[in-house]
Amino acid sequence: MMKEERYEMRFGGSGGQGIILAAVIFAEAAGIHEGFHVCQTQSYGPEARGGRSKAEIVISHEEIDYPKVIGMDLFLAMNQPALDAYFVDFKPAGILVADATFVDQVPTSRALVLPFTTIAREKLGNELVANIVALGAVGVVCGKVGLASLEKAVAHRVPAKFTELNIRALHAGAEAARQQDLSALPPFIDSDEEKEV
Repeated sequence: MMKEERYEMRFGGSGGQGIILAAVIFAEAAGIHEGFHVCQTQSYGPEARGGRSKAEIVISHEEIDYPKVIGMDLFLAMNQPALDAYFVDFKPAGILVADATFVDQVPTSRALVLPFTTIAREKLGNELVANIVALGAVGVVCGKVGLASLEKAVAHRVPAKFTELNIRALHAGAEAARQQDLSALPPFIDSDEEKEV
């Protein structure tokens, strides 16, 4: 029973893409504003900026006995190297959310691929908020944390002069995700597809 209570996420990208910040914001929204138990962990590649980085979030209504991802319910991949490196532990019924700007090959049919960086550049005039655009989409896809909670956490975590830009980025990502038909995704990965990964 407790296993089903866990919802496990991994965010992956390059150092400098704001992966850790996005995870911290999500964890804060889930823990402080939605009342979940939360564990958030992170790691960087040896190269730091430009190298791979990943962050993991486990949320649960019960106390969390193990802080790391066992099987991903959701994986946010901001580029191809991170997707290739960190796709392990993906659940058959998990969902991949990927940035179409930097990802061209997805290893699962349960994928929502949206151009987060392109949206940030073209709609908001700043590529640096691509992580927050992606976070807005993740909020919609996972359905665990409301947009209002994410807004509060964004406002708490980004410098005041960038709050409005980041809130707009959050909404742009949420809107992009809402325009997709998630019910059209296959209900789970079949075993043959999983073997090919």
